[in-house]
Amino acid sequence: MDHMPNHQGTAAQVSSYGTPEQVAEMLHTTTGSLAQDRYLSKGIPYVKHGRRVLYAWSDVYAYLDANTVTPGGSDAA
Repeated sequence: MDHMPNHQGTAAQVSSYGTPEQVAEMLHTTTGSLAQDRYLSKGIPYVKHGRRVLYAWSDVYAYLDANTVTPGGSDAA
């Protein structure tokens, strides 16, 4: 019986995460701005492994949805 872990789908799992550079490009911002948000404990949730930072694309889209303002809607000031 083989006890090796099943790595099927690993490529799909990795591609579901973006680097700060990829996320910054998508949001038309800078990696410095994302780093400042991380430092201030605000912004998009992220995963940190050692010095490497990754963002789940699902978290990026959820953040955008949560911060969408509808002019004239209940979110308008």
